[in-house]
Amino acid sequence: MHNSLEKTGIPTTAEVDAAFPPAERLAKGPVAVIECFQRIPCNPCATSCPRGAILPFADINDIPEINYEACNGCTLCLTKCPGLAIMVVDMTWKDKSGLDRAVIKLPYEFRPLPVVGDDVVALDRAGNFVAMARVVSVLLNHSMNKVPIVSIAVDKQLVPIVRSIRVDVRQRAVVCRCNDLDEAEISAYITGGTTSIEELKRITRLGMGPCQGRNCVPIALGMLSRALGLPIDELEPATYRPSVKSIALGDLAKYDDRGDGLP
Repeated sequence: MHNSLEKTGIPTTAEVDAAFPPAERLAKGPVAVIECFQRIPCNPCATSCPRGAILPFADINDIPEINYEACNGCTLCLTKCPGLAIMVVDMTWKDKSGLDRAVIKLPYEFRPLPVVGDDVVALDRAGNFVAMARVVSVLLNHSMNKVPIVSIAVDKQLVPIVRSIRVDVRQRAVVCRCNDLDEAEISAYITGGTTSIEELKRITRLGMGPCQGRNCVPIALGMLSRALGLPIDELEPATYRPSVKSIALGDLAKYDDRGDGLP
C-alpha cells in the first residue's frame, strides 16, 4: 500500500528513485520515466509505444514496465498518458552555453503556453519551487489529444527533483475568442511550418466558432502574411460555411416533422 501517495498524492523519494532508469541508461540518451505507482485500468502507454519498450500488459490494471534499452525517448507515450505520469529525460543534451544541464520533456496542458527562451518556474512533485528553468522547445502535438510538450533545461543534479513547471501569467493577445487561441500559440504553429488559414483551421479550429472567423481570420491572415513575406491577397483562402444560429432545445421539442415547420 502506498499510504503517503494515497493521502497526499505525492510519491515518496524511494518511489521516484525506483521509477528512474539506471545511471548507465541515462548516460546513453533520452529515455522515458514513468511515474505510475498504483494499479488502475489504463494502458495507452503500452499500446502506443512503436518500439514495444513499454511491455505488453497481461492485465489492464498492471503497472507499466519499461525496457529502457528499447526506449529511445520518442515522447509518443508521454502524449498518450491521460494521467500525465510520463516525462522524458535527456542527460546527454548539449547546452550551447556550456552549462552542465539536461533536458526534461513534460506534457503541459495549461494556457498560455510558454515560448522558446522563456524562463519558467520548475516545481517538484509537491508543487514547491525548485529553480528557474529555460524553455528550449515547445512541440505542438497535432494528434487528436493535442497535448503540447514543453522541454526545459535544468541543472543535471535537479533532474530527479523537477516534475512540472509554472508559467508566469503574462498579458495574452487573444486571436480567436471562440476557441481560446492566443497570438503565441498561432505563431508557434506558423513557425512550425503551417502556411495557410485552412491548415490552421484544421489544427486549431480557428474560425470554426460561432463568429465563423469574423475576428480571428483577418488577424491570422496578417500573421501569415508577415511570416511568409506575401501580400494577404496572395495567400490561400479558407473555406467558409454558412453561419449557424443557435436554437433552444424547447423549440426543437416542439418541431413538427410533418413539414409545417416550427409552430
